[in-house]
Amino acid sequence: MDVEDRESPLDVASDECVMLGANSQISTDEDSDEDGSGQESFEDEEAALPPDLEWEDDGDGDGDLAVAVDFSKKRSCAATARMFKLRRNLDQLDCFHRQKEHDMLKAREELKLCRQNVESVLEQRVNLEKEMEQQKADDNCVAVFRLRAQHKHLCQMLQGEEELEGQLNMELKQRELELSEVEVELGRFSSLRQEVDVEEKVFQVCKAHKAESRLQQERKASHNLKVKLKHLTEDKQAAMLKREIECQKKTAESQVSRKKAAKYLKETIKRMHHQEAEKEQQNRELLEKRIQAVESLKTNIAATKESLRAQQSRAKANAQRKEQQQRQLRESLQAQGINSIKHMYQHKALEKRQQKQEEFEERQKLKRVEIVSKILLEEKLVKSRKRHQAPQPKLTPTGKYPSLGRERDKLLDYLDTSPPSASQYKTTIEARELSDMSSSSDVEDEEDSMQQEGEQQSLAESLVEPEFSGLWDHNYKQLLQEKPVLVQSEEPVLASGKSNMSAKKCHGREVKGPSFISKPEVILFKDFEVGKMYKKKIVLTNIRYNTNHCKLLGVSDQLKDFISINFEPPGFLSAGMSCDMQAVFQPMINEDLGGEIQFASSVGLFSVPVRCTIKKCDLEVDSQFIDFGLHVVGQTILRTVTLTNKGALATLYSLDTSTCLSPETSHVPVPSTASANTCQKTSSQDTTCGSQRSSVSMVTDELQPKQESLELSEASQQEQPVSEASATGPPEAAPEACVSIDAQMDQSHSDFGDINLGNVREGEIGPSESIKLELVFTPTIPGEAKLDFHIKFSDLASKPIPIQVRGVAVSVPVWVVQPSIDLKICMFDRLYQDSIKVQSRASAALKVTFEVCQEMRNHMEILPKTGFIQSQSSLTAQLKFLPRCSLSKDAQEFFDKDTGVLDVPLTVQVAGQVTPVHFTVQAVVTSSDLHFDRTELDFGYCSFYQSVKSSVRLTNLSMLPQDFGFMAVPEFMEVQPNDGFGTLLPQETLEMDLIFSANKAKEYNFQLCCKSGINRDFLVSCRAVGVRPPLELSHSVVQFGATAIGDQSTAILYLLNHESSPNQSRQAGSSVVKDSMAAVAPRLFSFTIPKDSDISITPVAGSLLPGERCLVQVTFRPKLSEQQIKDEAVRLLHRATLLRHKELERISLAEQEAKKDVPVETCKGKKGPGIPKTNKLPDMPKTEQPTQSPDPADVQPSPEQYEEARATLLYSFTQRYSQHTVPCYVSDGDPVKEAQQAQPAWSPFNTLYLKLKCPAAQPPLVVLSNNGHHVIDFQQVAVGEKVIKRFTVQNISKESLDLRSSVLDLHGPFSLVNALRCIGPGGKHTLVLAFSPTLEKKCRESLEVRSQKMTLEMTLCGQGVVPAVTSSHPGDLLDFGYVLEKESTSHVLKLENSSAVAVGFRVLLASLSPSRPQGGADMVASLLGDYTASQLQPTVGTQNYSGLSVFSVVPAEGSIAPGESHNVTVTFRPDHSSVNYSDKLTIELMNKTQVCVMDVKGAASSCNMYLYGGDLLTVPIESLLPPPIISQPQLTDSEVREKPSIPVLVTLRSSYSSGASTAAVRELQVGCICSTQTKKSGEFNWDNVASLQAMGFSVEPSKGSVEPGQKRTITVTWTPHSGYKPYEVVQICVPLTLKGDETNVYSVTLMALVPTSSD
Repeated sequence: MDVEDRESPLDVASDECVMLGANSQISTDEDSDEDGSGQESFEDEEAALPPDLEWEDDGDGDGDLAVAVDFSKKRSCAATARMFKLRRNLDQLDCFHRQKEHDMLKAREELKLCRQNVESVLEQRVNLEKEMEQQKADDNCVAVFRLRAQHKHLCQMLQGEEELEGQLNMELKQRELELSEVEVELGRFSSLRQEVDVEEKVFQVCKAHKAESRLQQERKASHNLKVKLKHLTEDKQAAMLKREIECQKKTAESQVSRKKAAKYLKETIKRMHHQEAEKEQQNRELLEKRIQAVESLKTNIAATKESLRAQQSRAKANAQRKEQQQRQLRESLQAQGINSIKHMYQHKALEKRQQKQEEFEERQKLKRVEIVSKILLEEKLVKSRKRHQAPQPKLTPTGKYPSLGRERDKLLDYLDTSPPSASQYKTTIEARELSDMSSSSDVEDEEDSMQQEGEQQSLAESLVEPEFSGLWDHNYKQLLQEKPVLVQSEEPVLASGKSNMSAKKCHGREVKGPSFISKPEVILFKDFEVGKMYKKKIVLTNIRYNTNHCKLLGVSDQLKDFISINFEPPGFLSAGMSCDMQAVFQPMINEDLGGEIQFASSVGLFSVPVRCTIKKCDLEVDSQFIDFGLHVVGQTILRTVTLTNKGALATLYSLDTSTCLSPETSHVPVPSTASANTCQKTSSQDTTCGSQRSSVSMVTDELQPKQESLELSEASQQEQPVSEASATGPPEAAPEACVSIDAQMDQSHSDFGDINLGNVREGEIGPSESIKLELVFTPTIPGEAKLDFHIKFSDLASKPIPIQVRGVAVSVPVWVVQPSIDLKICMFDRLYQDSIKVQSRASAALKVTFEVCQEMRNHMEILPKTGFIQSQSSLTAQLKFLPRCSLSKDAQEFFDKDTGVLDVPLTVQVAGQVTPVHFTVQAVVTSSDLHFDRTELDFGYCSFYQSVKSSVRLTNLSMLPQDFGFMAVPEFMEVQPNDGFGTLLPQETLEMDLIFSANKAKEYNFQLCCKSGINRDFLVSCRAVGVRPPLELSHSVVQFGATAIGDQSTAILYLLNHESSPNQSRQAGSSVVKDSMAAVAPRLFSFTIPKDSDISITPVAGSLLPGERCLVQVTFRPKLSEQQIKDEAVRLLHRATLLRHKELERISLAEQEAKKDVPVETCKGKKGPGIPKTNKLPDMPKTEQPTQSPDPADVQPSPEQYEEARATLLYSFTQRYSQHTVPCYVSDGDPVKEAQQAQPAWSPFNTLYLKLKCPAAQPPLVVLSNNGHHVIDFQQVAVGEKVIKRFTVQNISKESLDLRSSVLDLHGPFSLVNALRCIGPGGKHTLVLAFSPTLEKKCRESLEVRSQKMTLEMTLCGQGVVPAVTSSHPGDLLDFGYVLEKESTSHVLKLENSSAVAVGFRVLLASLSPSRPQGGADMVASLLGDYTASQLQPTVGTQNYSGLSVFSVVPAEGSIAPGESHNVTVTFRPDHSSVNYSDKLTIELMNKTQVCVMDVKGAASSCNMYLYGGDLLTVPIESLLPPPIISQPQLTDSEVREKPSIPVLVTLRSSYSSGASTAAVRELQVGCICSTQTKKSGEFNWDNVASLQAMGFSVEPSKGSVEPGQKRTITVTWTPHSGYKPYEVVQICVPLTLKGDETNVYSVTLMALVPTSSD
């Protein structure tokens, strides 16, 4: 059998209690598998070890256990597992025993309780039997019936209880038997339990030993780890020391580099000042230029406004004139009897039709222009494609090309010109198209021009062919690459229309080429001006050998608008004859033009080229390379360069020394006409620059100058295309262009080595003018000097001209190797030396003498003064410089006292050399003083427990860094920072803190010595007085942790009084310093907390006896100041106001735009209403100026704005650090007895100071609800009610927070309803709090919401109030009387609340209560006899058959405001006839307090007449089911009319006393119900009244009537007659008839008797 499958008997017993007796035996022998008993011994049981016992398998564990128990035995794992399983089974058996014992005790308690119930039921049965006997004696049958029912119920209960008692008794015996069996089992395993206890003790000892050995191993490992960490720390310290050494080296290197850079400090500052002055001057000039430009712009704007105003007035006058004309026309038509409206309408319709016709024609013209332009463009593209793909021309049959002669040269010259620009070509095409459209034969002219163009192109191609193949292939290739000029003509060509001229024979010779030549060969209009007229005379000569004629065809399209030809056809001309013609050229645009004049002859076509060129610049220099040659240093040589302008256009030039020119800087920028007057400097430039403009050709990308007059330029500015506007630039760019010109001028003026430009560096060169430019070579340094510069021009077509200048300089034979000796920065009264090296290139020895000026001889010396320098050798002299303090007086010329700069010129006289050798010595001389701002310090009185700090400012007046250090500082002094050592940079000021800490009560007078790096001493005198206060603080500095806003941090310290004797209160020392001389007395102390601080101290004041100490608690509660919140609220308010103003402005502007966009609708054929014309523009919205930020003191934000500002500050709060010093004033002692009311003497010497460091941080938790307040006020709450409030907190930190809360009073009125949880960053959590007061009092309690970083304290407060509510009905009984069935009546109850809180109420009906009794036995007593509220319980009577409540209340619950009242309506609505309607109505408050309790009663009748009174004949309990309908036999009419009478019993009891009996009186009520169905009155009548009287009965009244809603009382009286026998019952039945809407007969039985005294 497997170990895991085996199960112990204890396990079986724990699971199955019934099988305990059979399976509870534990055997030491193991049964076989065949027995199947399922039992086994604990010794052989093996199981897997638990995880915490796995260490038992180790080898070491066996040895430990052997030591603890027996060294000769080893403990196995199976034995340990057996021990644990035995312990587990024994524990289960103990648990089973406890369970059985508990079950037995429980059975005993149930049996005891059952016996008590039996005794109680027996006692109730006995009492009930006694009460039954009494009721039988009283002859109360109804009560007897009720008591019998109760007796029967009690008997049944008694029987059930007895049966239950028997069951419980048996169960108890069973439990006791089971418990005894378990106890027997426990006794059997007692020895085994003792064995397990011993084994467990041994196991614990082994485990403790093992733990101790492991602890030793861990300690050893920890020791090894500490040693290793120690070695690592030593290595880190060594590495850190190495890094510090390297850092010191780097610091030394940086100081050296700083010293090297210090000499350039002054020079750099001076250069910066100079540059700033120049920049300021340039800015000033630029500002003046801009001001002038703005003034000119204002003038132009004013002129434009005037012109616009004039145009508006003119338009207005035209409109008025037109309106007047229409009015006159209308009047004249009306006078003639014509319908003016119809006529005007027809006239307007005609005008509209004409206008539409004109628009249509204009659109057609535009479309036609577009079509023609597209056709021309396509033809051009086709021709260019054919020309590029044209094959090589073929040879003529003769094998030779025709000779071209002079025509070829002419054509080459003609084709050599640049093609016209795209703008010219476009203008010509548009002009030709417009002229074509205006002519009558548009299509024919277009075809002729296309044909003429083809012929001209073929002619050009034929003329390009050479006479012999390969003769001028190069030119031919060039001509093929160029685009031919397209020429079109207006006149039709000859009928032949061939592209090549046909060869013609003359006198046997074949002649080719043109038949006429022109003189001049090319008609040239050079340097023309726009607006002028030019004329040329041309002579045409017939060069053919036969007679020929000449016919003018026209000119090219490009020249059609500018050239006119005066030509009269001469007829036929013989060979060699000529004719004249005149060409008139009137240019309108400032552009180069080209074309030809076309003629036709008998041979073919020929043309005369025409070229028109504008004024251009043709600039050149006489030489582009200038060589000055070889010259000695010190000479001055002058050269000139001649700049010549061969063109007819003037231009500006400037010399640019930059080595490379970018395309943007290759021309001199010319300012635009709008700002020309601000950039020009001479009057000639004003006139030239005013007429010059530049444009960019978009086809050829070449720059061509244009020149127009000022009027044309101003007129064309409005029609200028966007490309030209973008190329020209806005007028605002003119000042910047001027600035760039000035910058270039200033740059050109700077020197470039030894070769400099002359004074003339920019200017204007006119047409056909020459200007000489000077170049000056002044060599100062031996060697070759170079200068490359360019001459730039404002003309865009002129390229810059580069010029190179070269020159070589030769030095003197003797020179100083270092001509400028810089001694850096020197200090006064310190010696500085340097060497002077003189070099000679002469071939002989020379004598040199060093000369020092007279002013510097007391400070500077050169040794030796005279010496000889050998040929091709050098001489070294020693320079000594010892600046003295009188340097500023001795050498004022060379020394600047303000800056400390010294510049001394020295000379070296060379024998035989006229020019001495000059060199300079430069130095910056500075002082070595260290300056204290105060040389005397008074620390005043200083306590033993405090330190006094005083600051002095130490300034380095030198221009060199200086080391300093305070030497021999006393032990009671401390100098910071860096313990008084450091380095001061030039002109640096360092604030030194001198801290004095007294150690004795005496006067201190001492001096502090500060030494500089050059061993100079600077002294500071100090004095102080030491004082010992009588009290002492345990801590003088308190460092709070980072505390969140709304949280608090607390620090605890002690205030000690260390005095113990009268002598100790006196301090020995000087006569100045003395403590109080009074006897030892309590010392008074008082803390003065800073105003508006977040600090609180407890206690603030008190007294201390000698040797006592006082605990002082310091609390830091950071919060936002009121001023900060108000400022933030004002800022938010101001921002909201600005946003509101902007929104209003936007809305108003939108409304204005909407009004402007509304179109004016006019009806066709009808004249709309007249709209008054006005020139006034719509009023623009008045934009309010943004309000200025108000003063926070004048603005009082609302509470919402205040809380919003507070929340904004909390969300944006980062951190705040504040530091407070709180003085603690200590008295000299109590006042004397004679003056107890006087103030104690406070000595400033005894004052203690507590320093508080208070860092505040952003709160991780903020309150969102309750306007951010930390006080939750439940206000007034009625006692017994519960009010719930919520407040929400938010996590505004970046970490998750675990929320916890403090414990509220368990018996208090406040409670936390929900649980707290963890909230993430930005998360929110709502806390639900409840307030339920039980007493009338004010309650207040604190709730702390804790997190990891802060504690949020909330204050809960509320007041319990006892509600005071009264009812208008006193209670007791509320009787509705009789009503008709299925009708209703109501009664209003008024509830009035006289308390100060709103009170909730509810109205309860017993019939609607789920806990009301189901039986009706308890309701009988209330319906018997008279009603007494003190004795009878309220009842629930008959209910409606429909299931609806008989009595209803509206409202069932509600709330009554303080001091107000509330109405509650009770409605009685029965659905069948009954007199047993009743219910119990309770009005109670929400705290279960009852306002009033009343019984509600009512009756219902089927007719309006009813009878009330008499004895009760039936049980008042009715079934909820309607009465059953029983089938009856068919009755006769008389039987149907007769209704059954209603029985009524009236019992009269007369009393008998003293031998006489008194009359018995009973009353009956007859009433008439007032309803909406009928308002008929009723009647009643007694029948057989005589028989009643015979038996002693009398009825008053016997008959009568009853009004609706009224009642009448019928009095029945019985007087016993004289022969009445005792115990005789007098009985008679009399009918009583009630007549109303129905007639009812009541059978009234009158029963009278005289009871005896025993009854």
